[in-house]
Amino acid sequence: MTTIYDFTVKMTNGDQKSLKEYEGKPLLIVNTASKCGLTPQFKGLQELYNTYKERGFEILGFPCDQFNNQEFENIEETTEFCQLNYGVTFPIFAKIDVNGENADPLFTFLKEQKKGLLSKNIKWNFTKFLVDSEGRVVERYAPTTVPSKIEEDLLKLFS
Repeated sequence: MTTIYDFTVKMTNGDQKSLKEYEGKPLLIVNTASKCGLTPQFKGLQELYNTYKERGFEILGFPCDQFNNQEFENIEETTEFCQLNYGVTFPIFAKIDVNGENADPLFTFLKEQKKGLLSKNIKWNFTKFLVDSEGRVVERYAPTTVPSKIEEDLLKLFS
């Protein structure tokens, strides 16, 4: 059975990182954007991360420019923006596509595991996928779902 641990992702420096490194940890995987009306969610994501990182929780941010070009062209601008404006310390990876023929394989897998309300495609920035410590996708959250609303589901993964 395929899990998220079977995927590798590109880091901002171009190196590949195996998601196997996150085995045994609950994860929240998010497609992000720096110039979106939902960008302030970075604050809530960072708060969630600060609260639960000592318990092994990780957030993985994947910048995406597919929705009204709301991401910086240069990945260094993206990471600097996230750090300076929202204090982001969780990993931000290389910019990716989440839909279409060039969609990152990880996001293709995530969408197959948990479809959206009307389709499996991701409709906007800040779609979130909660993954248990076994690498299974357990929940998908709409872009408008604020990070604090995920906390209850996250806590179930620690018991």
